Order: sequence, then structure tokens, then C-alpha cells
Amino acid sequence: MPTSTSSQAVVEVENLCVSYGTDDDEHRVLDGVDVWVEDGAVLCIVGGSGCGKSTLLKTIIGLVSPKSGQVRLLGEPMHELPESEQARLLKRVGVMFQYGALLNSLTVGENVALPLQMHTELAADYVDDLVRTRLELVGLGGTVNLLPSELSGGMRKRAALARAMSLEPEILFCDEPGAGLDPETAAGIDRLLLSLNDQLGMGIVVVTHELLSIDRLNGDLIMLDAGRVAYDGTVTDARQSSLEGLKRFFHPDSTNAGSAG
Repeated sequence: MPTSTSSQAVVEVENLCVSYGTDDDEHRVLDGVDVWVEDGAVLCIVGGSGCGKSTLLKTIIGLVSPKSGQVRLLGEPMHELPESEQARLLKRVGVMFQYGALLNSLTVGENVALPLQMHTELAADYVDDLVRTRLELVGLGGTVNLLPSELSGGMRKRAALARAMSLEPEILFCDEPGAGLDPETAAGIDRLLLSLNDQLGMGIVVVTHELLSIDRLNGDLIMLDAGRVAYDGTVTDARQSSLEGLKRFFHPDSTNAGSAG
């Protein structure tokens, strides 16, 4: 984390500890994690399976309670707020879940409209206009009356992104946006995220293990290992690092080849 507070942060995580289980059988998932995301930055959170990256994201947005430590989201202490104030704060945040989490019984348009209907008092005609605008923004114009089952995997991810953008968030969280997609479709999702970052200036936090996506997004990077921050820096520096965990992550073939001899 920076020692100076001159840059505006949209996410500040300090000495965060998260555990599952009971005191007698505690599993420490995050152990003293620090994260700083500046306004307008792109951050990739990476690491092996079970390292705590999805737990970190869920704790930042209030879905998991910390054992100790501090989480400030858009300048506010997330876990110190009453439930009603947390709900107010989360209206300023967009979340794209790993598998889209679209409601299969609703049309694409109805899925995107849901946050607007739940959290605003906008007239129905205006909501319809906003839904079409959000869908066009992600390249899904004309899908408003389709069901999620009628979309391809990449289109479902785009629809989920449109829904995450429905309330014009100040920061966007994406959990494995390229998971399960073919390389070309995954690249399209990455280009879309970069376009949103460039056009709207919003901060974007991406949990991913996709090497090509990490290179395309080319922002800041945090690697978690055994619940701790093993690296905090740029993607470029991470690829050149001699840190063993980063070498295994970015160059798994060469690492395995070296160990085989």
C-alpha cells in the first residue's frame, strides 16, 4: 500500500484477516492482507486455487465478514456500517459474478432492469431506455426479449456486465470474467472492460487466473499465496520477477521442465 494518501482510493484494505469455521477448528483464509486501488485503476487479483482471492473480493463488497482488519470502500468503512448504509453504499458498486448469476426465468432486459427497479423510483419507460442503452454498451443490442438460455456463454457474461453497469457504478468488481469462454470471446470481454475503464474512468478489480487476460488488462497486480499478499506491483514487473510463486504462475511450463531434470 502507498504510504501517501494524496491519491484517491476507491478500495483500501488494511491488515485484513478472514477465517472460516469455529475458534476450535479455524481455517484462516486471509491473513494480514493489504490492498489499495486508486480511482480509475485496473487491478488483477491472482493466485492458485484456494489462495483467498474470491474471499477477498467477497469481503470487500460485504458478503463475507472479516475476523479483523479494515475495509474502506469508496471512502467508507464497509463492515462498520449498519445494513441499510451498506445497501446504500453498494448502489455505487457493480459486481459481475463468475457465472453471470442471471435469473433464468427473466428475459435479458428484465435481468438488467432488476437493480433499477429495486433501487430507484424511475419511470418504467425510462428504465426501458436505460436497459437498452446498457445492452448496446456491451454489444447486446436486440437481446432485450431473449432468455439467458438463448444466449451463448460470452453473451451471458456481457449481459451480466450490463446488469452490473445498470446503476452507473463508480467501481466494478469481476470474478473470473473469462472463465469457461473460448479465447476469442474472453479477449472480447477484456477489451470491453478496458473500454469501460477508458470511457467512464471507473476502477475495475478483476479476480482471474487467465494469463492472457492478465496481459491484456495490463494494470496493477496482486498475487495471493496462502492467504497473504506475495506480490503487489505491475504486470510487467511481475513477469520479470524472480519470486518463485510468480515464476510458477506466469511460466508453469518452464518451471515444470526445470524441476523434471
